[in-house]
Amino acid sequence: MYYGEIKNCDIANGEGVRVTLFVSGCTNRCQGCFQPQTWDFTYGRPFTAETEERLLDMLAPSYISGLTLLGGEPFEPENQRALVPFLRRVRMMYPTKNIWGFSGFTYEELTTEGTHPRCEVTDEMLSLLDVLVDGRFMEERKDISLRFRGSSNQRLIDLNATRSAGEVRCLPDRRR
Repeated sequence: MYYGEIKNCDIANGEGVRVTLFVSGCTNRCQGCFQPQTWDFTYGRPFTAETEERLLDMLAPSYISGLTLLGGEPFEPENQRALVPFLRRVRMMYPTKNIWGFSGFTYEELTTEGTHPRCEVTDEMLSLLDVLVDGRFMEERKDISLRFRGSSNQRLIDLNATRSAGEVRCLPDRRR
């Protein structure tokens, strides 16, 4: 897996102060995407053991609320396979921090057997996330007043509440 950027002290991609990893590779290719360079699976730098250690060190301060994954597309199968072992480490080392994932795929696409991008680690990856921001960016539904997303079709899914309820539960829809 490759990544395009790492942000420390990010406040734009989830609640609180976060460490953000922008992975490379995306087959969705949404019109109006804010970073189309990340569609290329080899954009940026390789995600190595050193990259993991750097991210884990960045997550250590108490003022860091958690980790956010976006891209590109974290749920492309090759990215899931690289991210799941890393996310296990994050959970083990920082059990009180939360993990957000952004995906152009919907929760329903991610949980339906036989659909792209579902693979052998998708369920585990979803189990390691607290919040999923789902759905493709749709330029015709762009709304800059939305919190943590770019278009009104996208949802902020509380995965912990969703797992408990057995149906999709979203975070409150507060504006910025």
